[in-house]
Amino acid sequence: MNNSVNNAGDFTSLQKLRLAILGMALVIILGMLGFVLIEHMKPIDALYMSVITLSTVGFKEVTPLHTTGRIFVIFLIIFGVALVGYTASVIGQIVLEGQFREIFGRRKMENKISKMSNHFIIAGYGRVGAQVAKEFIKKKAKFVVIDRNIEGLNNSNKEGILFIQGEATDDEVLRRARIEQAKTLISTLPDDAHNVYLALTAREMNKNLQIIARADYEDSIKKLKRAGADVVVTPYLLGGIRMAMASLRPHVVDFMLSTSSGEGGLIIEEMVIPQNSQLVGKTLIESKIKDEYGLTIIGIKEKGKDMTIAPGPKTVLKEDDILVLIGHSDNLENLSKALTNNNNK
Repeated sequence: MNNSVNNAGDFTSLQKLRLAILGMALVIILGMLGFVLIEHMKPIDALYMSVITLSTVGFKEVTPLHTTGRIFVIFLIIFGVALVGYTASVIGQIVLEGQFREIFGRRKMENKISKMSNHFIIAGYGRVGAQVAKEFIKKKAKFVVIDRNIEGLNNSNKEGILFIQGEATDDEVLRRARIEQAKTLISTLPDDAHNVYLALTAREMNKNLQIIARADYEDSIKKLKRAGADVVVTPYLLGGIRMAMASLRPHVVDFMLSTSSGEGGLIIEEMVIPQNSQLVGKTLIESKIKDEYGLTIIGIKEKGKDMTIAPGPKTVLKEDDILVLIGHSDNLENLSKALTNNNNK
């Protein structure tokens, strides 16, 4: 479970290239040592002989070789030519597959990930994880994906998604995703046991992390909660509820789908009232959010308390209150800008 390699025994082209270069360096060093010990050459002459022998350029020998030295050269050439051929084939594969660009892109991506903070981590890039990523892209949220499937991750890279290949339950992989600086972990691994283990591991590494986990079975919900998950989502349960609602209250479902997808510009959004905001201490009717921005507040989450659904007009707004609003996207953006500007004054 703590193995960050995609499949045991498999090597990427970059790993093959590193292995080939390491082998070349080792053969050159061994050749140099052989010439020093057998022919008693100076180190610089031995290095020269080792290089021209492996490159098969056919330059003249520094000094005439003895029989033992010639036998040594024969074996050195055999191993050297084979290794040079292997290295050339790996480089050719990288060039043909465009993997030089992938290598440099990978380094650039790792550099971006190393600077992330207050971001989201998606563990698992299956159907559920991919859908979460699409929503994050729409909202321009900062996130990184962890998955062991290199093919799926390469496709993600084409979409500009930051990703890390490896097991999401591996401590080192989580550190590379900057779990200590992350805001939220979304665990969408296909196995409930892995989601439980990941919740335990992530909670130990970041006490303040919000953990949202997927569960395929209702029995796993309690286990995930005990493991440290803040929210547990059961896709099959939610899917069944939505299908039942679509049968019984189809217009309600249409409304929910349109607001969740932003069709027609009408969406549901949440905003936090910042400190020193002009809204602090005002009632809903005094805030004029409805009159000036055309937005309806359908819920208020006061810090440390449960959500108040459909708050009355005399409800007083406080610092750090979370407002759940419904309205057109442009109006929501205008209110967000106003709250930000007021807070910066």
